[in-house]
Amino acid sequence: MLGISRLLILTITFRRLAPYLGKPQGLCAYSHILTSDQEEQALRIARVIRLTARYCPWVANCFPQAITARLLLGFYRIPYSLYFGLCRDPDTNEFKAHAWVTAGRIPVSGGHSFQLFTIVGCYIKS
Repeated sequence: MLGISRLLILTITFRRLAPYLGKPQGLCAYSHILTSDQEEQALRIARVIRLTARYCPWVANCFPQAITARLLLGFYRIPYSLYFGLCRDPDTNEFKAHAWVTAGRIPVSGGHSFQLFTIVGCYIKS
């Protein structure tokens, strides 16, 4: 699925991909309340994505991982928030982009990125 996500990113423009990410919420952070079963499934999905990304023969950075997390969470009907963020690298003074997904309080992909990155976009699915 990481390979499919990477292929989508390379072949489809973001404008065409964005409607499938969820409902746009602008710049705000949004968190859902999950049941314990949903939290356990979100943790399993997070572990699978991390493990798979480690051994992929292609680039599996944050964006393909976020797309894969979105697909898997959507498949299991678990509410999620997908975020895009930016920060300025203090050494090079260049911008760095990042994508991450949370399901309730579980960081499914991209880790705990709220402290490091300024949110520039959020997509949710309830």
